[in-house]
Amino acid sequence: MSPSPSTPGTNQSWGGRFSEPTDAFVERFTASVDFDQRLALHDIQGSVAHATMLARVGVLTDAERDAIIEGLGEIRGEIERGEFEWSVALEDVHMNIEARLTDKIGITGKKLHTGRSRNDQVATDIRLFLRDEIDVVAAELARLREGLIELADREADTIMPGFTHLQTAQPVTFGHHLLAWQEMLARDHERLLDCRKRVNVLPLGAAALAGTTYPIDRHVTAELLGFERPAENSLDAVSDRDFAIEFTSFASILLMHLSRMSEELVLWTSAQFDFIDLPDRFCTGSSIMPQKKNPDVPELVRGKTGRVYGHLMGLLTLMKSQPLAYNKDNQEDKEPLFDTLDTVKGCLRAFADMAPAIESKKASMAEAARRGFSTATDLADYLVRKGVAFRDAHEIVGQSVAFGLREKKDLSEMSLEELRQFSDTIEADVFEVLTLEGSVAARNHIGGTAPDQVRAAAQRARDALASLGGQA
Repeated sequence: MSPSPSTPGTNQSWGGRFSEPTDAFVERFTASVDFDQRLALHDIQGSVAHATMLARVGVLTDAERDAIIEGLGEIRGEIERGEFEWSVALEDVHMNIEARLTDKIGITGKKLHTGRSRNDQVATDIRLFLRDEIDVVAAELARLREGLIELADREADTIMPGFTHLQTAQPVTFGHHLLAWQEMLARDHERLLDCRKRVNVLPLGAAALAGTTYPIDRHVTAELLGFERPAENSLDAVSDRDFAIEFTSFASILLMHLSRMSEELVLWTSAQFDFIDLPDRFCTGSSIMPQKKNPDVPELVRGKTGRVYGHLMGLLTLMKSQPLAYNKDNQEDKEPLFDTLDTVKGCLRAFADMAPAIESKKASMAEAARRGFSTATDLADYLVRKGVAFRDAHEIVGQSVAFGLREKKDLSEMSLEELRQFSDTIEADVFEVLTLEGSVAARNHIGGTAPDQVRAAAQRARDALASLGGQA
């Protein structure tokens, strides 16, 4: 006997037990197809693997499998050409594709859903989608890191002030500073690849929440879809969204780093700093002030950081009170995840294009380093090497700086006699450590500012980046 038809006006996938159609507003309110159609090609990918597995274990015949796969291929073409007609009445991407498949190949299309639920289907689709997107993000992140490393290598000798509390502290090089950015991104890259491992687990086969009575082989499906393994627990498989939260957490940390870089770029392009120049193609002008060149790209990246933070908090809040297993709340996971991905990819692309084109203003940087008594610590270290206790050396240098402020002289501009009024330990060789070049070169250890150390660090960063190439 054929099954009874659903109540008119209800969804054909679940309407059998309902006595009245869904309210028109509720139909629109609960539908997700407007945004989850973005998963369509991954949904088809998962369905092809599912049908292949069902035929392999004897649930489908080979002819049924072939008809399903051929029909899904035709639907893929319709979607890629923009010819597919999406229906809110069919709720989501899964039912739209299944309904179209049934239109094409008849009742065999209804057999595709054997042994699975939309709960494990959507969890699989999101993981397939996010896995591919992670690979795109990783490639852009690698491109940005590569650009920063090359720029750092070129700027290994360019002296600039290093800051603490945004006050001049000690001289560093622009290359050294850029490699600090690179270190942030290297940690982000590792976090991303580590996140991918937990994304790459197959939920399909968990069905609605408790698995299925059909003789499925989840290892076959996992292999067909390139997953590392099937999920161990059916309840967790359909309700877990940790992987989306983890990716959004990665994205929040990455955007925090890009925002810090953006803040420095905005400062450095100002007339007050005048450290760098950004190419015109990454800036805009003012509608009223013709002299303006605004660093809009870094400003916008800085602004978008809060957007991604919001998505992280939204996903954490979404999951915090859900009992096992699947709940309709989880429909709200996709839009924040999708927007996070779009934001991250856009910000990374902008930075990866812009960073290698940053031009340093060497004279301005060096002059800024000279203005702030940035070699004061070098003078203290000099005195300690001469046998002066560090606390006494600190006091001597403090007095020297106070004198320089009154006389408007940097330490390197003072005469030997002026310096010796604070300590007769100071001798003519002091001027070797009071130059910016001497100060930078003196920190000649791994992680230090000496130009040769910066170049060596750049090479290590290249090697480390290259070693990640095959992990995605």
